[in-house]
Parts: sequence; structure tokens; C-alpha cells
Amino acid sequence: MLDVTRFLLKQRLSFRGHDESSNSLNRGNFFELLQWYSQQNKEVSKVVNQNAPGNNQMISLAIQKDLTRACASEITLSIIKDIGNNVFSLMVDESRDISVKEQMGVVLRYVNKRGQVIERFLAIVHVSDTSSRSLKDAIDALFVKHGLSLSRLRGQGYDGASNMRGEFNGLKSLILQENPYAMYIHCFSHQLQLVIIAVAKSNLNASDFFNYVTMIVNTTGASCKRRDQLRQIEHNRIVAMLEGGDISTGSGKNQETNLVRSGDTRWGSHYLTLGRLLSMWPSVIQVLENICDDSSSFDSRGVAKSLIQKMENYEFVFILHLMKMILGMAHELSLVLQQKDQNIVQAISLIESVKDQFQIFREDGWHIIIDKVNIFYELNEIPVPDMKDNCLIGGHSRRRRQVITNLHYYRVEIFYQVVDSVIQEMNTRFSEVDTELLSCIACLHPRNSFSEFNVQKLDPNIFGIEDLGSFAQKIVETLKNQAYPLVYRLIEMALVLPVVTISVERVFSAMKTIKTDLRNRMGDEWMNDSLVVYIEKDIFSTIENE
Repeated sequence: MLDVTRFLLKQRLSFRGHDESSNSLNRGNFFELLQWYSQQNKEVSKVVNQNAPGNNQMISLAIQKDLTRACASEITLSIIKDIGNNVFSLMVDESRDISVKEQMGVVLRYVNKRGQVIERFLAIVHVSDTSSRSLKDAIDALFVKHGLSLSRLRGQGYDGASNMRGEFNGLKSLILQENPYAMYIHCFSHQLQLVIIAVAKSNLNASDFFNYVTMIVNTTGASCKRRDQLRQIEHNRIVAMLEGGDISTGSGKNQETNLVRSGDTRWGSHYLTLGRLLSMWPSVIQVLENICDDSSSFDSRGVAKSLIQKMENYEFVFILHLMKMILGMAHELSLVLQQKDQNIVQAISLIESVKDQFQIFREDGWHIIIDKVNIFYELNEIPVPDMKDNCLIGGHSRRRRQVITNLHYYRVEIFYQVVDSVIQEMNTRFSEVDTELLSCIACLHPRNSFSEFNVQKLDPNIFGIEDLGSFAQKIVETLKNQAYPLVYRLIEMALVLPVVTISVERVFSAMKTIKTDLRNRMGDEWMNDSLVVYIEKDIFSTIENE
């Protein structure tokens, strides 16, 4: 029974079936897997199903829940034991499940006895509302249940919602009232999203551009027929280019693809959308032309024609290349920040590095962008405007109307304004980077083999280490944490501070695969136990049946 339970939980499969009667052809995963197991093992067959006593079948729903609860309890106990008396950080987020119930996910971050940074899922709790007081009460009850002390909390990681980061009544403030050492860190990945959103909505040219990109994606993918048509046209174009030797084949190259609809809450997804639009440009134009020729709706024809005119406009292509490069730099940073073992010291270093990249891009990126745009226009046989010619900006208002050159318009009004907005938002959003505490912590970074310290006094075992996490593991490995406990505690404090709340968001992704439309009546405790086992399956695999 436990082996069957293990398998179903690790594969996030449902236990119960629609019809579990003895004459049913499909009694559900638990009964069917148990039946198959008994057929493969004669010893098992002797004591299950019809060979088991009538009052000891061990197949009821209560037994299944008991076994699942035992599995989850052992995992949670293992996590609490691993934390021990060490300090830890708390990461919290909330989301609705399929049955429209508000669920709060809780993840703990700590440094284990080997000096490794660990993030573990503790529980998912149903809350009646998302007010800060309700969340705080739920956290207190969870800590009492598992024997955790709020006094050992050293970091808080949330998104930017007002109920989380409110200065007076937010969850952050309520915890700080009881424990002033629980430092709050706004999720770096979420702040990065806010940078892109602010730039895309505050700049008129960028906002207009993204609106048209959304219209292009929606128009070409409005029906299965159009999506299939786009896919087939792109397929034929790639085959022709392969036969002509213009592109090469290889693993992961030139795969069948389609335009990606970007998400409103995840502006990093726009990077993939813009990349696909550039690579599939001729195919997208052809699909829009087909809509103009074949569509029976005058509205669709008009929209498609206006989109073609917009796509062949120099300003649209210029902003497309500009935003793709900006989003590309932010996308690389976002991917690195999402690593579970990422620490605040490394994150600060990465943020500062990306800031420098944007500053260098502002000074030297104009010629890179303009060359790429001109090459793109030549490949697609579109005339390039003369940068010395005049253009009219400011609309129809005489007071706001200005006559300037194309060079000034594209370089100053678009390029500099957009890049400056990104740099300003980066400096504003990542205000934690400039605080004195985190700036002092940043001196712990072992860059260039601790070149800022007296190299002659350093232990030769730590040379070549470039990451604070690896440095902590090396200290534990060489037992230096016992010789210098205060130094190691300082490093541990830096590693414990949360960087992003990606682990909590991954919990909600797993929740959507476990509690689905067909399992929408799943209880809160049953869902929590299933999630604990599925998410922390690496711990579960080390726990024996006994």
C-alpha cells in the first residue's frame, strides 16, 4: 500500500476513480496499480484484495489519506531537523486554486550543516482573506505547529503587494514589530519586471509599440487556420533556406515554432515574443497579406493592412531591435536570479553589473542598433530613410509641433529616452542595493581571490573561489567555521537573506497540476500533503518505508 502511495504521490497522480465498484473496468489509479502490483508479486497477492480479511482491506480513502499524511509528516520533520537551531528566512506568496480558494504558500530558506543554501517548501495554507493580519495569524499557527521560533527569523521575501510590504500594516511590518532583525527584501525578479513595465508604459513610443505587437500576435493567431498557415509558411521558408545553404541544421536549430503570446504579469515573456517576431518576419507579413486578400470581414482586412504598414515603418523596426536588446539583458539577469542557491551578495553584484551594461549600452549602443536595423531593412528590401532629412513630431497641435532631423528623433527622442528610463528605474527599484547593510555585506564577495584583503594571510584552500556559497561550504569542509564562528555566522546571515520568491511561485505551478478541474473538490490538508511529497521528492526518496 505504501509503495503504491509513494508512486502516485511522486508522479502527482490522482488516487480515486470515478467508479470504484468491483465490476468497473477502471477503478482508479490506486486500485489499478495495486492490482497490477499483486499480479507481479505473489507474496503481495496472498495478502491483498480478495485474499485480505474483510475488515482489513487497507484500501479505504481514510487509509490512503493516512499514508499520504505520514509521508508528508516525515518530510516536514526532516526539514525542521535539518534547520535545527539555525536562523532562517521566510518567503510567502498567495494565489487562488482551481476551486477559487485563497492559498498561502510558505517556503523557508536556510544554510544547512554543510554550508549549503537550501530552500524548502513548508506548507500551503488556506486563508480566509489576503489581509496582512490573516496572513500573519496563519504564519504564527504554522510556526507553532512545527516548533519554529519567530525569533530565529532573519529575512522576509515577498512580492510588492501592499498587504506584504506596507510600511504600517503590511505583513513585513507586523513581523518586524515582533522581530526587528527579520530584514525585508523585495523580490529582485519582481522588481526587474516592474522596471520593464514602467519603461513600457511611461514612454509613449514604447507603449505604442507593445500595443501593436500584441495586435500582431493576436491577429496572426486569432484562429487555428491562421496559426497553421503561419506555421506552414515558416516551415516552407526554413526548408528553402536550408536547401539554399543560407542556414545550417543542428540540435535545437530551426525548430518548428510560432508566435508566442506574451503575458501581462510576466513582461520577461515579451523577449521571446520579439525574438520570434524578428525571426518569422517574412512569414508574419505574408499571413497578414493573405488576410487582406482572403478575409470576408472588412474589419479584419483593415486591421491587417494597418499592421503591415506599421511593421514596414522604420520606427517600429527600430524600437523592435532596441527593446529586444534591452529585454535580452534583463532576461539574462532574471534567469540567473531565479537559481535556488542564489545569494544576496551575488545578486547585488549582478545588479550592479547589469547597471553598468545599460550605461555602456547608452554610450555605445546607438551605432549597434542603427546598423542592425539598416541590415534588417536591406534583407527585407525596405527603403531606409535618410537620417539628415527632417521629420515632424508633436502631432497636430501647433504649440507642440517640432521639426527635427530623423537622426535627432531616433537617437534622442527614442533611444536615449528609453535607455535613460531603464537606468533610472533600475536605480529606483533596487533601492536595497544602496543600503549600508547590504553594501557592507557585499565586501564578503570572494571575487578575484579576495584581492581586497592581505593575500599572504589567506588559507591556500580558498584560492580560486568566486562565489560566497562555495566559500561557505569550503569553510565548513575545512572546519574553519569552528575556529572562526563569528565570521561564519556573518557569512551565513548573508546567505540566508532571500533574493527572489521563485520557489513559492513554483509551488503554485505544482498546485495547478495537482488540484485540477477533475480534482477540484480536493481538501486543503490532502492537497498540502500531496504538494509536500511531490515538491520535496528528493527528501522523500531518502525516507524508508519503516
